[in-house]
Amino acid sequence: MNSGQRRKVIILGSTGSIGRMTLQVIAKMASQFEVVGLAAGANISLLREQAVAFRPCLVSTSQDNIAPSYLDDFNRLGIRVLTGETAAERLVSEIEADIVVSAIMGIEGLRPTLAAVRCRRRLALANKESMVVAGSLIMNEAKHSGAEIIPVDSEHCGVFQCWQKEKPENVRRVILTASGGPFLKTPLEELAKKSVAEALAHPRWKMGKKITIDSATLMNKGLELLEARWLFDLKPEQLAVLIHPQSVVHSLVELVDGSVLAQLSVTDMQLPIQFALCYPERGAMLLPPLSLSEVGRLEFYEVDEKRYPLLGLARQALEKGGSLPVVLNAANEVAVAAFLAGEISFPEIGEVIEKVVTSHAWSQVESLEEILTLDHETREKAQNLIDQRA
Repeated sequence: MNSGQRRKVIILGSTGSIGRMTLQVIAKMASQFEVVGLAAGANISLLREQAVAFRPCLVSTSQDNIAPSYLDDFNRLGIRVLTGETAAERLVSEIEADIVVSAIMGIEGLRPTLAAVRCRRRLALANKESMVVAGSLIMNEAKHSGAEIIPVDSEHCGVFQCWQKEKPENVRRVILTASGGPFLKTPLEELAKKSVAEALAHPRWKMGKKITIDSATLMNKGLELLEARWLFDLKPEQLAVLIHPQSVVHSLVELVDGSVLAQLSVTDMQLPIQFALCYPERGAMLLPPLSLSEVGRLEFYEVDEKRYPLLGLARQALEKGGSLPVVLNAANEVAVAAFLAGEISFPEIGEVIEKVVTSHAWSQVESLEEILTLDHETREKAQNLIDQRA
């Protein structure tokens, strides 16, 4: 890290929900952080606005071509532009930075995340899918390069903070909490009638569409179990999930003597983002503090897997490892996209994923090429199932 000067930050997925919130945090802490690179997808208009506001030296878009008017705007600002499928990966490698915030949604974030680790950047990790499908590869690369990985997911950030207080051998179990999403108390027979808008109406968090649907199915918690396994070097039996509707306790760490450490905060992603940027220091308070008297009560329930069957599938992937997490993640991304497009109903998300996962012949996958090939094949299989239903 730089000492006595602003830390240089690259944001991968700057136009997404976590990317936008990261820029909000940096705007409040402008004396401590400087944005040097922004990577976006197709939202070039918002990328231009961000570039005007933060003046990075380099921006990228996954689009192969962008309108000449946008190029002219970036040129006037003195900002270089990279385009195409590998643009974010190249951006990470071409400019110096202290911190890379990995917030590109889905497996598309894998290559630039790996690039950040190989370049020995601090990785503020918000792209859980990368760790789900390539956790072993990423952790090995981080060990080799000396890169530091700080989780941005609120649950893993909570575990990380509790973890600092104890020796790893003192940890018996890690418990991630889940809000239960918008359908926590919806009768099961009514789920097929639920619209996209209703599924996106999360009771506690403001997030992107894909992760909000994952929260409604509880797949997000399944993916977080897989992520936590690699981040904290845990065995499957050391990981658990509890429903916690208030979303105030983000995670719990149970110790061998029965003591339980918990991390609590208001439900706002600015806090884990700030923590990842500032660690090991603590930044000044950006939000009103948590008031437990206003919260009133904290509830915890076991997960009903009849309501959330995808958590069981995620546990299978956690226990068997190998190719199964790759297949689970790919099928989920395709099924969620189909639901958001109105092609399948809410319960059919789980039905499609289950068919893909149960028909898969397990194998060992280790290289990036093997992972990406299996991901592509699984997406085709899942889309074929969806097309047949249509």
